[in-house]
Amino acid sequence: MKILIVGGGSAGWMTAATLESQFPNYKISLIESKNISTVGVGESTLGQITDWMRLLKIEDKDFIKHVDGIYKLSIKFTDFYKKGEAFHYPFGNPPIEKTRTETNDWWFKKILYPKTPYSDYADCTYPLQMAYVNQNKFDINEVTRAYHFDATKFGLWLKNNYCKKIKHIVDDVVSIEQNENGIKSLNKKYKADLYIDCTGFKSLLLDKTLKEPFESYSDMLPNDSAWATKIQYKNKEKELVPYTNCTAIENGWVWNIPLWSRIGTGYVYSSKFVDDETALKQFKKHLGQEDLEFKNIKMRVGIHNRLWVKNVVAIGLSAGFIEPLESNGLFSVHEFLIKLIRNLSRDKISQWDKDNFNYQCKHMFKEFAEFVALHYALSHRNDTEYWKNCFNKSWEKSLIDLEPVGVSGMNRAVWQRTYDFKFGSAGGLHSIAAGMHWGPTDKVSLIKDGKFKEKTLEKEFEKCINNLNERKELCEQLVKEKPSLFSVLKNVYK
Repeated sequence: MKILIVGGGSAGWMTAATLESQFPNYKISLIESKNISTVGVGESTLGQITDWMRLLKIEDKDFIKHVDGIYKLSIKFTDFYKKGEAFHYPFGNPPIEKTRTETNDWWFKKILYPKTPYSDYADCTYPLQMAYVNQNKFDINEVTRAYHFDATKFGLWLKNNYCKKIKHIVDDVVSIEQNENGIKSLNKKYKADLYIDCTGFKSLLLDKTLKEPFESYSDMLPNDSAWATKIQYKNKEKELVPYTNCTAIENGWVWNIPLWSRIGTGYVYSSKFVDDETALKQFKKHLGQEDLEFKNIKMRVGIHNRLWVKNVVAIGLSAGFIEPLESNGLFSVHEFLIKLIRNLSRDKISQWDKDNFNYQCKHMFKEFAEFVALHYALSHRNDTEYWKNCFNKSWEKSLIDLEPVGVSGMNRAVWQRTYDFKFGSAGGLHSIAAGMHWGPTDKVSLIKDGKFKEKTLEKEFEKCINNLNERKELCEQLVKEKPSLFSVLKNVYK
């Protein structure tokens, strides 16, 4: 099979590296223009990227120092529920041995000791991961990790190290010829059996050429713009932390992503509520810095009706985009690629294969979009028109009843306020809900049907609460002897 990848950047070279690793006998080419720059952000990843790297046999020691990378253990949300509060969504699966109700034991603690801060949920539910986060320590053998890195450098590193059989073509696409199968050729000379569109928001093949309709998610996710910049460390050892910090401000939120040599930061906002110039002023005020280079990015939020149409497959921004919250940009790239190689492994590609790929990708994408939307739906901020809109908005049905087609495939029983606690341990939904003060139960639910009595609640749940506290304290002590993240990375960058 002959495959032509159109567009470079992180999506293009991740696609090329993946295909070369799985189909060494295919004739694979990548064409990109030297006159088109990439978006160049996407510096934060999720834990699933390590699964993709395992598939390609990529090890941390091989790449991290070449891409300005550091380790990431969590995502922090500051001022999202209300000003003055912050909470973490740690990576990995929480320990559930010796628990009474998996990830829900903490809510007994909150009910009995109401002054317990909501940020304590992550500390108790992910005690080891959060001990490393809170103490800014690192041990690769004990944590679930993702990465912060320069996405442009990562794409180039893949090109030079994992795409050695890929034919690299530097040329502008000036013409696209079509036939009944889709794309016939580019520039009347570049031909393939399958064309992979990695042209970013431009979506040159799927959108501009094949005219595949685009489903906007703007009603659910209004943010469509961003200002991005780079800042230097003032106190690197302190500021280099193992998490992405997302801080809600007037008309959206600001990301803060430490890399080894500098910090990437950006303001994600909605043009429905603020113009670009005012947003830039708000961003500069938040940073406390004026003399920086700022890049404005316009985002197309949503996804195409189909991602595989005739002989064209879209990967990356050309397929769809949610918004930067929860670091989903590169996530959709490697997850779509894993689904693609499963289909390409079959002898021939039928329409069913294409339709199945489209269904799987879109189902996953919609679940993730709803998960991101819940960060706004559960917020109680109403101090600006932007946040008032979130506070007063009638959200779409899937975010209210959370049917199985909704967030993370969780069933409705998860959210019913009953004593039986069906809040599962998979995914990050329970962490976000806890940080947003939304629990699977309360005191009324525990005692209303007579199965628990208010006078005996403390005795009933004493064991599981003590277990939470003891496990948290033990992990805090264990991590004290571990090296700092800064010292670990300093050795890497020697």
